[in-house]
Amino acid sequence: MQLFLLGLSCLLTMTAWAGEREQAQRLHDRLAGVPPSAAILDSMEADILAGYPIEAAKTAMKNDAFYNVTLKNYVTPWTNEEQTLFAPLNDYTATVIGMIRDDVPFNELLSINRFYVGDPSLGLTPYSMTNNNHYEELEASGVSLQDELVYVLQSDVTTLPANATAGVATSRANAKAFMTAGTNRAQFRFTILNQLCTDLEQIKDNTRSYDRITQDASRSPGGDSRIFFNSCAGCHTGMDPMNQAFAYYDYDVAAGRIDYNGVNTIDPDTGSRVQGKYHINADNFKDGYIVVDDHWANYWREGQNSLLGWDINRVGEGNGPKSLGEELGNSEAFAKCQVKKSFKTVCFRAPINSADQAKVVAMTSSFKDSDYNMKQVFAEAAVYCMGD
Repeated sequence: MQLFLLGLSCLLTMTAWAGEREQAQRLHDRLAGVPPSAAILDSMEADILAGYPIEAAKTAMKNDAFYNVTLKNYVTPWTNEEQTLFAPLNDYTATVIGMIRDDVPFNELLSINRFYVGDPSLGLTPYSMTNNNHYEELEASGVSLQDELVYVLQSDVTTLPANATAGVATSRANAKAFMTAGTNRAQFRFTILNQLCTDLEQIKDNTRSYDRITQDASRSPGGDSRIFFNSCAGCHTGMDPMNQAFAYYDYDVAAGRIDYNGVNTIDPDTGSRVQGKYHINADNFKDGYIVVDDHWANYWREGQNSLLGWDINRVGEGNGPKSLGEELGNSEAFAKCQVKKSFKTVCFRAPINSADQAKVVAMTSSFKDSDYNMKQVFAEAAVYCMGD
């Protein structure tokens, strides 16, 4: 037992006082997940010795595995309700990877008119709104996503006009996963869960106005109105007014594509551009709100959810998912969420103690100051966890 304790003590001492070469090795392992070459390790060690550990981390991120494995696994759970990383590459995943590679301000994730596809020189099946063949072929080819992803306008490869694009929120993968049923509430709920790191149950607020809760939400579920007022309403008061940004969008399961009602489209079920599903179950509460367009409003700017940190330079309302994406992407909660997810990815644990929490606050500030550069976030998290 004494020998075991002595050995454990030595191991902990070595971990606590890791030298620069060991730190460089850890940085590379955490960011790329594969061993570095001797030359790369030498370069990273030299940067750490010189007092530039962030540069060492950025060197590690130049490895193809950072893009093909670390980032792919980082993003994929956001693209499906099961939140599994065992799903194929798709337009949502590839777009996040490309934005990080190109240092695109990440607060534009839910609003930008941008997609990433495989380089045309690869001879892949072209991007399609009706299937995922392009990305599955790209992944199966085993090429470097760092080298072979190219930027295109979302409005150039889809039928969506530029003002109807909203980054990954209007990707085929996102629509397939979250727009297939109901009134797109799943779309809103998983956006909040994945990009603000909070679920509706955590932020329900019964003090907000009920005026935008739609007809399909029963005011007496199970014949008991107390259930609605004490539980259901707290989510709907905030969700329904913002979810209405997607009133012109649906996912056509049979065609395998986003169905968008453009300017000259009249839906036969609503007599307007609003998708028919937004008027379902109207008899549940006929005095409820009737969705007539894609205007949204953020009722969470007041009350307890003002703590999500909404941008005071924005008005908190607008039309369509692009402006809603800007509202969400410029919140303090969005920035902090990206930091916490990156921290967990490279530190192999969530922030747990006061030192970790202080680091998250500092990294969130740095993230915003860097024009929402995700490589900076990954680098700072990896350096924090590389060992002293």
